Amino acid sequence: MAKKNTTVKMSKTAARAEGAAKTDRARKAALAEVRARIDDAAPPTGDVAPTAAPASGTPDAPTSDAGQQTPPSGKPRGKGGKKAKEPKPAKEPKAKRMSALDAAAQVLAKAAKPMSATELVEQMATQGLWSSPNGRTPSATLYAAMIREAAAKGSESRFKKVDRGMFEYAGK
Repeated sequence: MAKKNTTVKMSKTAARAEGAAKTDRARKAALAEVRARIDDAAPPTGDVAPTAAPASGTPDAPTSDAGQQTPPSGKPRGKGGKKAKEPKPAKEPKAKRMSALDAAAQVLAKAAKPMSATELVEQMATQGLWSSPNGRTPSATLYAAMIREAAAKGSESRFKKVDRGMFEYAGK
């Protein structure tokens, strides 16, 4: 008579419970091993003085590259064997460009008469104070900015609208 293969099938819940039990046993065994290592390596207690740290030239001394691996080529590597990044040289700060509003205020302060936005843009370019960075309508942009400043700041604004499209310096 031939033997039948008697494999016991478990439900999913039972299989999960068995797997959880195995994991729990493995975790407990690992914790016990760690505790045993700690107990074996515990420093002596009592009247024994602590030992001094090894000198910096000895091989047991920690190095400043503790987290880096040094490959045979001699170049330091970061964590995980990646190349250590070299710091980038600091960029020189660029001179801050004058804004169109600041340049317009400066031109109007020197001018004896009210000027339009188009005249202001031309004067700013000839005096080298400001030039449009590839804009199609710098005068319209400047006009809108001066109107916004006059409306937002009121009497504190640098610009005073005298006539249609004409501005003068308000002296603030």
